[in-house]
Amino acid sequence: MNGEKIPVGILGATGSVGQKFIELLTEHPWFRIVALAASERSSGKAYGEAASWFQESRLDPSIAAMEVQACEPDLPCRIVFSGLDSSVAGPIETAFAEAGYVVISNSKNHRMDPDVPLLVPEINSNHLELVRTQPYGEGMIITNPNCSTIGMVMALKPLVDAFGVKAVHVVTMQALSGAGYPGVPSLDILDNVIPHIGGEEDKMQTEPLKILGTLEGRAIAGAEMTISAQCNRVAVVHGHLEALSVKLQRPARREAMIEAWNSYRAEPQELGLPLAPEQPIRYFHQEAYPQPKLHRSLERGMAASVGKLQPCPVLDWKFITLSHNTIRGAAGGAVLNAELLVKKGYLTEVAVPAE
Repeated sequence: MNGEKIPVGILGATGSVGQKFIELLTEHPWFRIVALAASERSSGKAYGEAASWFQESRLDPSIAAMEVQACEPDLPCRIVFSGLDSSVAGPIETAFAEAGYVVISNSKNHRMDPDVPLLVPEINSNHLELVRTQPYGEGMIITNPNCSTIGMVMALKPLVDAFGVKAVHVVTMQALSGAGYPGVPSLDILDNVIPHIGGEEDKMQTEPLKILGTLEGRAIAGAEMTISAQCNRVAVVHGHLEALSVKLQRPARREAMIEAWNSYRAEPQELGLPLAPEQPIRYFHQEAYPQPKLHRSLERGMAASVGKLQPCPVLDWKFITLSHNTIRGAAGGAVLNAELLVKKGYLTEVAVPAE
């Protein structure tokens, strides 16, 4: 790349996750947006005309002027970020990978494929080795987990390492932005909590087993852990709050658990990746913390917050965790995956730009 920024494209660029990709990548030190792709309804239009921009930041005029292309593998880049809806993502992402593209996906379609990394860089960066077993030649697919799964596994990983975890019960309070745009009708959610999010509980009970599993040769041996999840939609814009109870394999003192969270560092921090939070997990001692309004944007929305650690009379311990669902749980997590991929040299023709 001769020290220049790496050209990238965005699939599903007009949607909620696609817009967050644009927001995070517009000023990214390594990546440069060269292609925006979306449905036939948007194809051929200027992005500013095709998209209803609802991010808090201003849409860059150069991005607004870009022509939206069809989601076909003829984009002028090697790396594409996918924010496609799951109803169409599967075959489109496969077509791009077969054409030699590196697909960094936020969609659910390929997450549980045995040869696809379900990646949270602070937890299972070595799972990137799975791309070497994929049948796409120069192409590959890398996925990030469900937005509610990410916050949970970030809080669990230090406990798994230090004490082992046998069982988890989790109840989520998930933000509206997790439903995409336009999301949940106002008369459904105002003055209300909706105790159903389609498919969410199954994802939370299965995805962590792959993420926390062990790479053995060319496959992942799933973690031996039982998870029970109950998922709820609440009237909060951003930030998934989750109440967890855990059964540990070995006894743990409260102070040791808090130290495990606060001291946790992993490969993204060691490599100094641009979006990596300096402290990926932070424990709050205040009894009413963490809260979405106050803590979802911690470390640019890339850190997980934990608090209210107490003994559990049913399992061993219970606590609260919070993460930003559209940044850490979606586009930001996917961009961090791409940073890790490039920094570790998985793409021999693509290098980190010189500072």
